[in-house]
Amino acid sequence: MQATSRPLALIVLAAGAGTRMNSDLPKPLHPLGAAPLVAHTIAAGTALEPARLIVITGHGAEQVEATLQDIAPEAVTVRQSPQLGTGHAVLQAAEALDGFDGDAMVLYGDSPFFTPETLQAMRIARNAHDVVMLGFRPDDPGRYGRLVMDGDALQKIVEYKDADADERAITFCNSGVLCADAGTLMGLLKQITNDNASGEYYLTDVPELANKAGLTATAIACDPSETIGINSRAELVRAEAQFQAQRRAELVDAGVTMQAPDTVHFALDTHIGRDAVIEPYVVFGPDVSVESGAQIRAFSHLEGCHVSAGAVVGPYARLRPGAEIGNNAKIGNFVEVKAAEISEGAKVNHLSYIGDAFVGERANIGAGTVTCNYDGFMKHRTTIGADAFIGSDTMLVAPVTVGIEAMTASGSTITDHIPNGALAISRAKQVNKTGLAVKLRNRLKAIKAAKSKD
Repeated sequence: MQATSRPLALIVLAAGAGTRMNSDLPKPLHPLGAAPLVAHTIAAGTALEPARLIVITGHGAEQVEATLQDIAPEAVTVRQSPQLGTGHAVLQAAEALDGFDGDAMVLYGDSPFFTPETLQAMRIARNAHDVVMLGFRPDDPGRYGRLVMDGDALQKIVEYKDADADERAITFCNSGVLCADAGTLMGLLKQITNDNASGEYYLTDVPELANKAGLTATAIACDPSETIGINSRAELVRAEAQFQAQRRAELVDAGVTMQAPDTVHFALDTHIGRDAVIEPYVVFGPDVSVESGAQIRAFSHLEGCHVSAGAVVGPYARLRPGAEIGNNAKIGNFVEVKAAEISEGAKVNHLSYIGDAFVGERANIGAGTVTCNYDGFMKHRTTIGADAFIGSDTMLVAPVTVGIEAMTASGSTITDHIPNGALAISRAKQVNKTGLAVKLRNRLKAIKAAKSKD
């Protein structure tokens, strides 16, 4: 069965204080897989191609809203103040839904593991029911709210605090995720009261109110691993382990070779092509893509970069934002690249820094080379032509251009442009002082001996 073609609005609740996190950072912004928790929720939801994205903010609203400008600029933010429960939070979206004719789905900014497939299953269930809740069956139901079912009909949801013994014996639990017609949902929310043990307006009252209004409600089940919410640092640690395990398994299934998967760490948006090889102890920060057949060697750190097919990076390399590594290029041990394009077949093999630069095809960068890109106030660019050879320990003081097939002598400090095919030598002339090393050595030995007697 296909999902309904009705437009969808996502309502993401991200207003919680997260006091158990013991942090000044709002809970939805704590990082998981190098991305804020709320980014995971939005990524799953936007896979359904919603027409509107509404995020309810509260605690730390300014920080959350500023982050959303980066990760989801299309989001409409609405502040919940005071925070009187989940039902009250969703009701704050009413104005943002004005004129919207379609379904609304409620998600949570601290629940990062719901999959697009599960959310799509809820939309399919909406074909036959007015309200759809998402449930799960944990090994230990604990203090979760219980879904009271009659066949496939959801009669009501009972919070653990308000449940009697029979209701607490139910093992089908509430995840909190809901899908319903947007107008219907807002109308039901206006009927909710706070007559419960917590004195809050519960979103979980919606199914019972729907039944009283002659509407139908149901619940579908998902894997309990999807329902994990983050409320403490310890839970965040466990969630990171779960996220990394899932990403490793996904990439191995997609044809990526990893020799020691448990030592490799990925970000939410890491993209790696088939037949790429990832050696142990590699860390992927945000915004990294690695194409098929590339090799990322051990102990390398990558963020904000692109590695093309057949390239080799590392070991012990660092690629910073703006690094573009061309096909079959080589970035070797203890090399750092930032905001620079390394063209096809170029080599930066060891102990070098290449920043704010362009390195042409097949150019060879000797050990210890530095593009001196910062003058204390502004950044400047270095351009190295195709087939150039940069001798070891060359300082390229930007802005400077090294021509095609040009060369620099080892130990040179280059401050002027080098024409195509030219050799640049910029270093002091060597002077040998006969016998001076022996005299100096003897003098220093005598000084050391005298000090040892004192």
